[in-house]
Amino acid sequence: MNVDADRFKAMTFAYPDAIPVRIGILPATWKKYRQGLNEIVAEYPSIFPEGPHTESQFDAVHGTYAEGTHVDPWGCVWTNVAAGMEAIVTGHPLPNRADVRSFEPPRVDAGLPHGFMYLRLSDLRGFEELMIDFAEEPPELGILIDKVLEYNMDQLRKHLDSLAEPTLVTFGDDLGMQTTLPMGPEKWRKYLKPCYQALYGLCRGQGHYVYMHSDGHIVEIIPDLIDCGVNVINPQYRANGLDNLAAQCLGKVCVDLDLDRQMFPFAAPEDIDRHVAEAVSALSLPEGGLWLTAECAPDVPLENIEAICRAFEQYRHHN
Repeated sequence: MNVDADRFKAMTFAYPDAIPVRIGILPATWKKYRQGLNEIVAEYPSIFPEGPHTESQFDAVHGTYAEGTHVDPWGCVWTNVAAGMEAIVTGHPLPNRADVRSFEPPRVDAGLPHGFMYLRLSDLRGFEELMIDFAEEPPELGILIDKVLEYNMDQLRKHLDSLAEPTLVTFGDDLGMQTTLPMGPEKWRKYLKPCYQALYGLCRGQGHYVYMHSDGHIVEIIPDLIDCGVNVINPQYRANGLDNLAAQCLGKVCVDLDLDRQMFPFAAPEDIDRHVAEAVSALSLPEGGLWLTAECAPDVPLENIEAICRAFEQYRHHN
């Protein structure tokens, strides 16, 4: 990830000039709103430095965002019934524990995409089977974790070798559910924390910084992620709660706060303004420690996307 001056200063608590902000527009949102969304993008160049879309870009959908069936290098089958939205894994190549022992990771370089560790285990085994594994702790659980981790470490070493200078290395893995972790924090610390510790420790040992995205409820393990070497944590507002995030993160780690995307489709513009103001008040320090992110799906009205932009412009200097 390229880090501009304000993001770097906010990440390192070095007094940024403004709170860094970003709005993510899903491909399906571009397909729906087209020129109407372009008008908003053109009005806020500081938020959308890439500028408006061309006509051909409105319908551009790639990878698992394309409608249909996709098979990834691990043998997981992804199904997408709505072009422009993300697919889900519907076919798991290791439905039985016995399959784990003979399984070999792909021999191609697939990098570290979103869902590279915990979600990879779930995609390979299936969520229910993986949860039974965590409950019963068979040897196959450790075997599969070791195989996935070894592959990830190899991919990360290759990536770090390609970097000419220290940078912010981005990782994404959805560790939480809506209101809880999928397994208890003790099981997470026993089986999964060592994986992130190894990966992030490799980055930090070579002078790089670590960005960690995670959807879902992760409050209990945020201190562990900090201990693993995370410099910027990207948690969801609704799944974790603003007060909880302030208690765990304020002054300890930079938060790229994923604002409440579950309210965006239904809120009035004034509610969005208040929401952004409250987030800034709770998590921003004069020395930094806060980025703001908003993801807009096609169910978010254009007026609310514009309201997010206005609020970002108004409150990003209130640090």
